[in-house]
Amino acid sequence: MTITTLNRDEAGNNDNTDRETGLSMPRLMLQMEGLAILVAATATYWLTDAGAWWLYFVLLLVPDVFMLGYLLNTRAGAIIYNIGHTLIVALAFTGVAFAAGWEIGIAVVLIWLAHIGMDRTAGYGLKYGAGFKDTHLARV
Repeated sequence: MTITTLNRDEAGNNDNTDRETGLSMPRLMLQMEGLAILVAATATYWLTDAGAWWLYFVLLLVPDVFMLGYLLNTRAGAIIYNIGHTLIVALAFTGVAFAAGWEIGIAVVLIWLAHIGMDRTAGYGLKYGAGFKDTHLARV
């Protein structure tokens, strides 16, 4: 089963894309949302003095460990990757950390949210089972 992520015209162009910029408005808006998440999570980390900055930079790329799921196969890889890159899981973890008063957990989730925002800003989205490059934002 193949999932098509983009609508293309007969010339192979994304029919929702501005021909000059290469960006569709929804994709651009999703990338701007990602930037807002990155800025908000980083500002909250800073303003609440959630943790040391070395911890922020060390943990910022840790969610990419979820890519190891692709060693199993593309479908499992997409599922495992999406678990580490969806706001739903990160925000659920936020609720648990706040409810438990777990300060390091709050710091970790702010870094996790910053990572998700950074990825979305760069155009990396949630993955489809068809392959790593097929995302909800576009084909990377």
